[in-house]
Amino acid sequence: QVQLVESGGGSVQAGGSLSLSCAASGYTSRALCMAWFRQAPGKEREVVASIDTVGITTYDDSVKDRFTISRDNARNTLYLRMSSLKPEDTAMYYCAARGCRGSYCSCPSPEYLYGYWGQGTQVTVSS
Repeated sequence: QVQLVESGGGSVQAGGSLSLSCAASGYTSRALCMAWFRQAPGKEREVVASIDTVGITTYDDSVKDRFTISRDNARNTLYLRMSSLKPEDTAMYYCAARGCRGSYCSCPSPEYLYGYWGQGTQVTVSS
């Protein structure tokens, strides 16, 4: 089992920056694909960014060049650095992880393929 706890959410004005963290605990020795998802009211949950076991990252086009996902394996922590925030970035942000078969796996987009989830942290961007 893997437990994930997000932190760092809050309110910021458009154009501002915010950084999120996700602390992982439990059986973190297992290779994990990790990702950030977000869900706005009335909308489906969508993947924002992901990072695999060797550091390959992917981003949704809506956040490309504005958000940066990273991981510190020594600290078992996932990060999401957000800049140039827009009101449409307002959502509940979730940390998610998917256990790999073997030492490597790529990160898929569908949320149902991720078995571990944090409780979420709210990000609100005002205009």
